[in-house]
Amino acid sequence: MPHVLIVSAALFSIGLMAALSRRSAVFVLIGIELMLAAANINFVAFWRAMPLVEGVRPPTGVMFVMFAIAIAAAEVAVGMALVIAVFRHNQSTEISKLDQLKG
Repeated sequence: MPHVLIVSAALFSIGLMAALSRRSAVFVLIGIELMLAAANINFVAFWRAMPLVEGVRPPTGVMFVMFAIAIAAAEVAVGMALVIAVFRHNQSTEISKLDQLKG
């Protein structure tokens, strides 16, 4: 389990670095997806470490992962729609150029 948590922490750190240091909105979205993947790895790791109840492990960790994957899919759909709309308007996806919102 410690090895899995180290991999998950590394993946989360890479995602955080990508989300905070990139200028392109697409790379920020990719960083957020990496952080969600790291959280899913943690959910599964802690679910595997749970004690068995009457010989069966409750599916709580897997249910959290499925919910997180559904949230991530919705986030990508909305995020990419926003990025495409901003690109059509400004001809750029750089976050530093998006300081003004015009109707």
